Amino acid sequence: MDNRSTDHWQELSDDEIHLYSRQILLEDWDLQAQEKINMSNVLIVGAGGIGCIVAELLARAGVGKITIVDHDKIETSNLQRQLAFEPNHIGYYKADILAQKIKQINPHIDVVSLCHSVVNENIAQLFKTQDLILDGCDNFGTRYLVNQYAMKMKIPLISASAIGYHGQIMMATSETACYQCLFPQDSVNDTLTCHNSGVLATVPNVIGALQAHHALLYLGLERRPLQQKLLVWNGLNMTQRIVQFEKDENCLICATK
Repeated sequence: MDNRSTDHWQELSDDEIHLYSRQILLEDWDLQAQEKINMSNVLIVGAGGIGCIVAELLARAGVGKITIVDHDKIETSNLQRQLAFEPNHIGYYKADILAQKIKQINPHIDVVSLCHSVVNENIAQLFKTQDLILDGCDNFGTRYLVNQYAMKMKIPLISASAIGYHGQIMMATSETACYQCLFPQDSVNDTLTCHNSGVLATVPNVIGALQAHHALLYLGLERRPLQQKLLVWNGLNMTQRIVQFEKDENCLICATK
């Protein structure tokens, strides 16, 4: 893994070693893996149901710098599934409130909140120091833009989504098939969102926890179990399956890299 910035890193303190001690005890993890994630920069796109749980779990695990970008403000309907928010937060920016919460949980890490959309004009600047992009947004335009720039800038991407009773996760790198290969943009029904189709409160949190888990495997151990694979989770019958997919030679992103 190519860490793009280690400015925020310093030797782990005794308090941090105590905080992360249950991870450090793991045979495959140890202190070296903990130091790796402490030096990592992660960008979370979307502070909704998935983003809330991902940010909190990565903060508790000790990821050194977490940047959260989301332009939305908190509404009453968000409280059903977005665990960082409470009724007194309604009307405030999601990214700000989520950043405040995870900084309280772990004061040893750096947390940045950005309360704006991800667009062509700012995405390269957002991505340039990141080691990993975690996309959990519910906007298809943003999702395809994130995929495009992650591939262009050669930054690994773990993309996750949740709707209704179902969720899915995949990982793409510049050497593999990308999100566009799997879901060509002109074939996707972009009207299906939680806003108009609904989502059970638990589903985004299950998927977010799996996305955070995969992020830690990559950042600490350089493992990529879902690289060029799609994990599909069915919350109605409590099953999941993993489907491997191939690069589309006509992909608008991969074919023009």
